[in-house]
Amino acid sequence: QVQLVESGGGLVQPGGSLRLSCAASGSIFTINVMGWYRQAAGKERELVATITNGGRTNYADSVKGRFTISRGNAKNTVYLQMNSLKSEDTAVYYCNLYIRATLDYWGQGTQVTVSS
Repeated sequence: QVQLVESGGGLVQPGGSLRLSCAASGSIFTINVMGWYRQAAGKERELVATITNGGRTNYADSVKGRFTISRGNAKNTVYLQMNSLKSEDTAVYYCNLYIRATLDYWGQGTQVTVSS
């Protein structure tokens, strides 16, 4: 049973920062990519950022320069540092562990709300 435990979401004012964390537990032997996705109300889930085991990163254009994804020192951990937050960043953020096209895992999601 693989579980992803997320934390760090909440309410923040525009221009503020939040740091999301995700730790995976269970029978995980190989993870090719870890990442963060988000889904705003009424919209499709979209990629925010990904990082491979080798450290290669990829970001959505909308968050480049503002968000940073990183792997933790502990195995199977990933973080998302979010700076200069905008109201458009409001969404439920999901941690993802990708093993292959037919096998991946998702966290339960954590709400991020950016509002004055």
